[in-house]
Amino acid sequence: MTARRSAGLLLFRRTDAGVEVLLGHMGGPFWARREAGAWTVPKGEYEPDEPAWEAARREFREELGVAPPDGEAVGLGEVRQTNGKIVTAWAVEADLDPAAVEPGTFVMEWPPRSGRTREFPELDRVAWFGLERAREVIVRAQSAFLDRLAEHSG
Repeated sequence: MTARRSAGLLLFRRTDAGVEVLLGHMGGPFWARREAGAWTVPKGEYEPDEPAWEAARREFREELGVAPPDGEAVGLGEVRQTNGKIVTAWAVEADLDPAAVEPGTFVMEWPPRSGRTREFPELDRVAWFGLERAREVIVRAQSAFLDRLAEHSG
């Protein structure tokens, strides 16, 4: 069985306080009360026949409900998360108002074994973080993307 693959875009902006990145808080009941490890690069899964870059742009639109920004894409490589999923990301310098986001949704059985389904946002909120704070809340494996961005934007 091949590993599941996801691709995403990490938006960043330069401020007087330093570089900030846009992360999304994972939606659904499992993540509702969590902060550390519950924030992610906006991303999603794709099939082997779809180019990762195209998947990253498509998933950005699906996850956030806004068009992916144009601009130079900086390859951040890939990481393997503890669940085995391989995530590929690109950084793009752009600004985005979190209030403009209209997240996509997913459906799951909730409460478990109830036979009822509920709809939840893929990302229940998005926010800008300085790199230090981002390292505290991002999915652990994805912190490598922050390190690679810092090297590039340094």
